[in-house]
Amino acid sequence: MTREERAELLAAATPDELLALTERLLGAGDLGEPTVLHPPEVGMVMLTVREPVAEERFHLGEVLVTSCTVEVAGAAGWSMRGGDDRVATLAAALLDAAVAAGLPAAGDVHALCAAVAERRAREDAAEWAEVSTTRVAFEELT
Repeated sequence: MTREERAELLAAATPDELLALTERLLGAGDLGEPTVLHPPEVGMVMLTVREPVAEERFHLGEVLVTSCTVEVAGAAGWSMRGGDDRVATLAAALLDAAVAAGLPAAGDVHALCAAVAERRAREDAAEWAEVSTTRVAFEELT
């Protein structure tokens, strides 16, 4: 799993999932003494999308996000999540740093990311199953 994939999955995890794992790792001392490099900060980023027909990019608008950077065992961790949940963003950054530092807790973070990826795949499949029934089939007249 690349760092970008991990960041995407941690951003998609629920706050409860992030907090439960982070609190367990902090309580067990698995994260050592983390340092907050940039505390959770709420801001706006431009959302750029690609138009599907001409495949041209355009700015759709600004989106509220929270970002945070931490350090665990000499490795930096980063997170950006949609919305203004500072605690969940801090938790995601700590989990990212645990993996970047190669700590034993990285396995738990990978397991969380795998669970999120599986949930997203199920949600996408359910959405596709619902949408696919609206497909229009054309018959050719001869």
